[in-house]
Amino acid sequence: MKPAVVVTGISGNLGRTLAKQLHQTENILGVDRRPFVGRPKDIEMFQIDLRKKKLEDVFRRYAVKAVIHMGILHDPRMSSEDHHSFNVVGTTRVLDCVAKYNVKKLVVLSSADVYGPSPDNSNFLTEDSPLMAAARFPSVRDLIEVDMLAHSFFWRHPQVETVVLRPVHIVGPTIKNAPSNYLRNKRPWRLSGFDPMVQILHVEDCARAMVAALKPGLKGVYNVVGPGEVPLSAIFQELGSQPRSIPHPLARPLLSTLFRYRLASFPPEELDHIQFLCAVDGSRWVKETEWKPSHSMRETIRAVLGE
Repeated sequence: MKPAVVVTGISGNLGRTLAKQLHQTENILGVDRRPFVGRPKDIEMFQIDLRKKKLEDVFRRYAVKAVIHMGILHDPRMSSEDHHSFNVVGTTRVLDCVAKYNVKKLVVLSSADVYGPSPDNSNFLTEDSPLMAAARFPSVRDLIEVDMLAHSFFWRHPQVETVVLRPVHIVGPTIKNAPSNYLRNKRPWRLSGFDPMVQILHVEDCARAMVAALKPGLKGVYNVVGPGEVPLSAIFQELGSQPRSIPHPLARPLLSTLFRYRLASFPPEELDHIQFLCAVDGSRWVKETEWKPSHSMRETIRAVLGE
């Protein structure tokens, strides 16, 4: 068979966007515990939990030339134990298969969220900045651990071209993460006295970045940014939102209560993102891949609403 690219987490909205771009040029083996609704006929699908031994059957049966690992669970309502098990144990299984079956390329999708928004952050954090998100976001610990597992794999297996991507906030019409859900609100909260600069990336550009990461010879850790930075207030203006100003000492306990009773879709820790700076420097990625996002800032913002 033609050598294939294994894509974990392919059944999610980002995974389907990636599959749409990648299957035009590559033979794809999709792995996800969820079904792939609307799967193209030329993509072979394996409905497998990454933690199970069945994962190895995919690598044993097929010639795998690359792996794009994006099978990371983000569910703020799931227990920390289940989160850790799925994300960390699942990632460990994937890395073990890559090493055992001599896969030449590994792309791991992390996030710029691993740096964490903080009042102490400098402008434009580089890839060498410490991963401090867990200090204020306990729920991000396993994402940081996944990032560090990939980083350690990079050094322990130099024969594998390992690429770790840390994209900024991913937004799009089908994306249901915290940033997209927040920006879809007609009356979103804003914290009185704060208007941080925000970096967002269109879901299609994130998929393009993962495809670009398969480039032969490319390896390392890269921040991936979109069309630039913009104040949060400018995003509200473009979307026609009417934000409600909340004094920040009251916002966290109020959101905690709303989240507990399922009256809010994101946890109180997310308030840090609309209060403090977490802007990253994507120049390394631009330099080594000649990266240019295909969507303008206006298009990226409007994509939240499906426009």
